[in-house]
Amino acid sequence: MFKKWLGQSILSVTGWRFEGEIIDDPKYILIAAPHTTNWDLVYMLAVAFVYDIRISWMGKAELFRGPAGPFMRALGGVPVKRDKARNMVQQMVDEFGDRERMILAVPPEGTRSYREHWKSGFYHIARMSGIRIVPGYLDYSSKTAGFGPALTPTDDIAKDMETLRSFYKDKIAKYPDKFCPPRLRDEPPQLSDGSSRVV
Repeated sequence: MFKKWLGQSILSVTGWRFEGEIIDDPKYILIAAPHTTNWDLVYMLAVAFVYDIRISWMGKAELFRGPAGPFMRALGGVPVKRDKARNMVQQMVDEFGDRERMILAVPPEGTRSYREHWKSGFYHIARMSGIRIVPGYLDYSSKTAGFGPALTPTDDIAKDMETLRSFYKDKIAKYPDKFCPPRLRDEPPQLSDGSSRVV
């Protein structure tokens, strides 16, 4: 109850509102984009509190050691061990397999500064787990937050990413020059007409 009140207060004071529908899948990857400021997290959590969405997030295993561990898990943290024997993608695939419900929020830009490509972990986790990707957004031009249509990953990564590019093309970040449109290193090179070629 307190979380809902807190979320409503934040959205009311700052003038933000939620549009669209809540995705009721028990498991999915929630893209957190655009991500160019720490305020993105505040507004995302406010929406989650209001609509009772239990969001999980990945954190390095060291954050969960000692007395801080239970607190970090209570906030939705999922510890990830960064070693070669069991990479991050496989760890999260296993985590999805072990749970009945999990909404994993991932900021694929990986940083609040501009970068050339999104990190591809979110895509491979969803594909290997057989779950959908939900594009969450914060549009600072209209102060609206929401979810886009859920995407089921296919074997055509270029087509899937083009769907995400189309969705995010009119979503305005707090600092637009720092937002990288959805683009992965894994995608085939682009031809001059915008189509992809297989290499």
